[in-house]
Amino acid sequence: MTNKEWFKQAKFGMMIHWGLYCLPAGEWKGERMEDIGEWCQQYFRIPNEEYHALAKAFNPILFDADEWVKLAKDAGMKYIVFTAKHHEGFAMFKSEVSPFNIVDATPFQRDVLKELSEACRKHDMKLGLYYSQEIDWSEKNGGGYNMGKTWCGGKAYWTNNWDFPEDDRKDFSECFENKIKPQVKEILTKYGEICLIWFDTPGVITPAQSDELYEMVKTYQPDCLVNSRIGNGRGDYTSAGDNEIPDDDKGEMLFETPATLNDTWGYKSFDDNWKDAETVLRIKNHLNARGINYLLNVGPDSLGRIPAPAEKILREVGKRSES
Repeated sequence: MTNKEWFKQAKFGMMIHWGLYCLPAGEWKGERMEDIGEWCQQYFRIPNEEYHALAKAFNPILFDADEWVKLAKDAGMKYIVFTAKHHEGFAMFKSEVSPFNIVDATPFQRDVLKELSEACRKHDMKLGLYYSQEIDWSEKNGGGYNMGKTWCGGKAYWTNNWDFPEDDRKDFSECFENKIKPQVKEILTKYGEICLIWFDTPGVITPAQSDELYEMVKTYQPDCLVNSRIGNGRGDYTSAGDNEIPDDDKGEMLFETPATLNDTWGYKSFDDNWKDAETVLRIKNHLNARGINYLLNVGPDSLGRIPAPAEKILREVGKRSES
């Protein structure tokens, strides 16, 4: 089966947003954020010195990669997309490029990506990786500095302009060469077969840089698909807007809708606006009938647990799909 054939047949996948943002869980110094939990550093404009200190408290002792993969299988999902690095810049794998990673910066000292990749092979689950190829708030020259404000609470920006306020002096090529490219190579070469790379939020990235990343993926993993958010019109398949539910038939196109199970991607302790199993199945059937994969997100907490309501919903989805 070709890479495009498996994607077309997959129909249903699990996205997993997990990083340091699960520790504040949407709250910071007596205030709750209005928007998605993984944007807490940007929303609250938390200095890197304070935010990076969260790593010292990150010890997800209840993380069990096998249980995550088995839950995805029980729900009828065919692939997993895991956040290897989100906009905060924290690597959820052992990186030689930056010590700001789960092995070197936390008391946990385990490579969760390695464990997840092994569990996926063990249980015959395809593994894809999310990697924020432009936005990186831990870096002075992280991208997004030409994109202004975001939707997030009406006050957040794409770039870190509290630690590094001089946007006109930023040079994304420095971050691209010294962190982005080397880390993308790491995730492509250290964790076995990767079914897809899920890039995100292109802004200042140039066509040549998008091409370079695309060619890197194909050099190390020729069968690995690349999503459209690599930027500049590149990629093998289209990632719709977040929670976008198209009504038109996509025919032979490779198309995917990334969506949330509640209102956030990264864990927020007070977000209880869960979609029930009936709603999930209705959306899934609507998308699948139009040739669109449904990539449904869960956000594990700081102990490594997929929230109990999310697990219950997904198990019910699996049971109803079988009947």
